[in-house]
Amino acid sequence: MERDQQRETWNDRMAKAEAMIPLIGKLYREQGVVVSIHGRRLINQSPVAILKAHRFARQINDVELPIEETLPILARLVELRPSAASIDLAKLASRFREQKGDLKQFLQTEIADALGGVESTDTGTDVVLYGFGRIGRIIARILIAHAGNGEGLRLRAIVVRKNSDDDLVKRASLLRRDSIHGPFEGTITVDRENNTILANGTLIQVIYSNDPASIDYTKYNIHDAIVVDNTGRWRDREGLGQHLKCPGVSRVLLTAPGKGDVKNIVHGINHETVLAGEAIVSAASCTTNAIVPVLKAINDRFGIEHGHVETVHSYTNDQNLTDNFHKGNRRGRSAPMNMVITETGAASAVAKALPELTGKLTGNAIRVPTPDVSMAILNLELDTEASAAEVNTYLRGLSLDSPLQQQIDFIDSPEVVSTDFVGSHRAGIVDGLATISSGKHLVLYVWYDNEFGYSSQVVRVLEHMASSHPKVLPERSGVMA
Repeated sequence: MERDQQRETWNDRMAKAEAMIPLIGKLYREQGVVVSIHGRRLINQSPVAILKAHRFARQINDVELPIEETLPILARLVELRPSAASIDLAKLASRFREQKGDLKQFLQTEIADALGGVESTDTGTDVVLYGFGRIGRIIARILIAHAGNGEGLRLRAIVVRKNSDDDLVKRASLLRRDSIHGPFEGTITVDRENNTILANGTLIQVIYSNDPASIDYTKYNIHDAIVVDNTGRWRDREGLGQHLKCPGVSRVLLTAPGKGDVKNIVHGINHETVLAGEAIVSAASCTTNAIVPVLKAINDRFGIEHGHVETVHSYTNDQNLTDNFHKGNRRGRSAPMNMVITETGAASAVAKALPELTGKLTGNAIRVPTPDVSMAILNLELDTEASAAEVNTYLRGLSLDSPLQQQIDFIDSPEVVSTDFVGSHRAGIVDGLATISSGKHLVLYVWYDNEFGYSSQVVRVLEHMASSHPKVLPERSGVMA
């Protein structure tokens, strides 16, 4: 009998999760509203994934979030028709549980910033991907998945060098199939005559060029676009400025550490320093994005006297599959067969985003034979003593409700390994069980998907540049110190 009751309960919860799917989709397609549970997006998720997101809420108070509470909230949100926003059902449910009263009135108060406004006339911001390698294709996947109601960022074109007669088909195939991140979620159609790729309703013009300064984007009805340079070939203002010579381009975002006076931006930390209309900025590196939010959090609370960052990084396209010539030291040796000590600029790059840590960090890196997901080991000497439990509680709280919620995640499972973090949207994930503390000496282990997590940060910078980053509701209650 108990077994039958468990099955009946499961089926009932599955039915409720299934009922949520069209409501989530309607809010997203028609209003541009992204629904989540403690930062876990529910768009395009299966009923089982929705239930898993509810179960994740146990990390807050050891109690699974009842879907019986979130479904009525979701239904009311559809009725209220809020403007584009990121709305967390878990936080709304928790606050309503405490306040009780009329649900509609409660929601009208909690999401007031997204109600009663003038209908948006935003036609979106055009985005061009210059280069279509690992990061370029993942950014494309994210932009296509975020297309929503057509407002915000609009992927209009990719620019590549033509390598073969069937180049277009091969580019589409690489977008469709990925050995690490799995198949593209949707449909892809290739139009050889017009050199376009249609992906889930997003029409992408494929432009062939070897010169970043020679393209007239207005010929493709692309205007005031942000070019995302994924090649890493040009990293200073002069080189990246070549894109600005093209009709239809107004700004450039580099997906590598910028050189010279190019600002290195880590979203959540210093993105507010990007001035309106600023022409050239960098999204820094994957490692910088992973460690800076955690370093800021620790420095704000405990102070950092000095430290060392050791990066255990997956191999990249820059290395060789088998031993061969490489201009860099050691990188010519076979990447899938060796651990390779190499240099990293991540420690010095921290200072560009967190000037208060200038001169306080050293760094090194080891490339290892895994294709994705890396780890940063932060060996820190603090200004004040802190126990491992105190640090973990603090970082766990920030990961659940704070201005750094999109950047910092937290895990305390004794069984997780690197592949468990493939596809993480967070910049870095603190492994709580690995935290070591002795007096003022602290060691933190931070996992990060150096492809997907970093690309998610790049898109957040893009959204900020385009003034299209959605409101986050209800307002967060977390504090940084």
